[in-house]
Amino acid sequence: MSPLDRTSRRRPLTGEAEKAARRGLAETAREVLQRTVRTAAALAQGDADFLDRLRDAGLRVRERHGDDGTLVGYSVALPGDRADRGSRPVWFAGSTLAYDLSLPRERFTPHVAPADWALAEHRIREASAVLGRAGQAEGAGDVAALGDLLAVAAEHSPALVRDRVRAAADAFEQAARAPGARSLEGRARAGWRSAARALEHAPRAGRGGGAAVVLTLLIALVEAVEAAAAWHRAQEHRAQAKAAAEAAVLLRAAAALTGTPPPTTKPRTGRVVRTPGRGLPPAQPVTGVPAPVRPRPGQGPPDRSGPSRTR
Repeated sequence: MSPLDRTSRRRPLTGEAEKAARRGLAETAREVLQRTVRTAAALAQGDADFLDRLRDAGLRVRERHGDDGTLVGYSVALPGDRADRGSRPVWFAGSTLAYDLSLPRERFTPHVAPADWALAEHRIREASAVLGRAGQAEGAGDVAALGDLLAVAAEHSPALVRDRVRAAADAFEQAARAPGARSLEGRARAGWRSAARALEHAPRAGRGGGAAVVLTLLIALVEAVEAAAAWHRAQEHRAQAKAAAEAAVLLRAAAALTGTPPPTTKPRTGRVVRTPGRGLPPAQPVTGVPAPVRPRPGQGPPDRSGPSRTR
């Protein structure tokens, strides 16, 4: 990917991968930090809340302040990840983890009242329909919020599907960043960020409330990711559309783990929105069916005797 694209995912360096392999770790420190910081950014209400969430997640945090005392940047390190023969921690600035994690204030959301999984699923579906009607600039903020929602859903999903949802969130990361400098405002953005907060505050009993609850939420996420893929295709963002399609496949695989395979939907093309009950033609009368035979007054029922059917 071109350095000017600023949407591709920052992959671990060769030395980082070899270091993780030597230590017997499944992921590199960079990958763990990317996921942890993205989840904190998706749920934070402000600078202080963001930094507190990073520390609560067990990360080492180093703040960078301007001359007036305002927070202008931050770095994080994973405990136990050290360099120079263990003499110093390995620090990662937010911008080195991902292009959109450099003090992500535009992602912070004011407090939203607690909700549950059912409300989150409803808001996800509503926002998916809105994205299909969004313009080019508006949709950039929407897909960014969807990327945050997937990161939160991965961390709050039941253990049965968590790995698949986490992989889908990783695959969707590039689709969450539209090429070029764009505003992150969007009509669907509020719905998806509200859904993310609803998942965070949902009772733990609701998170494991059976396969049906998990399945409906995953299907709603599949529809949202498909709407994002359609938006990217309409803007001719080929790499982003491919990333969204890969995320949809992984979410379907997660849904299949619940024991009930998700319904198959046809790929959306252009900017068509599937909104139940809207834009459908009126039902046409059925023709070619003979009218039932009714007895005349004073007559019994019609004689239906005849050769019987046998198998």
